[in-house]
Amino acid sequence: VQLVESGGGLVQAGGSLRLSCADTGRTFSRYAMGWFRQGPGKEREFVAGMSWSGGSIKYAASVKGRFTISRDNAKNTVYLQMNSLKAEDTAVYYCAFRPHNIVEVTTQAYSVWGQGTQVTVSS
Repeated sequence: VQLVESGGGLVQAGGSLRLSCADTGRTFSRYAMGWFRQGPGKEREFVAGMSWSGGSIKYAASVKGRFTISRDNAKNTVYLQMNSLKAEDTAVYYCAFRPHNIVEVTTQAYSVWGQGTQVTVSS
């Protein structure tokens, strides 16, 4: 599994961005995937996670209703659609692979991480 994120950038508050995470190793299709973020001076925190089939999806309370996780297993890609962005969403966003098909919210549950993509929301 090799994860490569893209789609970050600078956006005004209220705007939208879509992050993508491609597994260039092409092995993630039957496992859970997650998105995490780490803001300046903060711990890395769970944002959203999804099981292989999409039957189990979890969101952090701070993003529920604004962010949507999805995946295209044929393309080995997971997405994070972020709407109504706020300044407090500013962070480096990471996708992560978990070698089980159960969504977890702790960083320790995920074994492979992408390099991260910066999202900056201006107020």
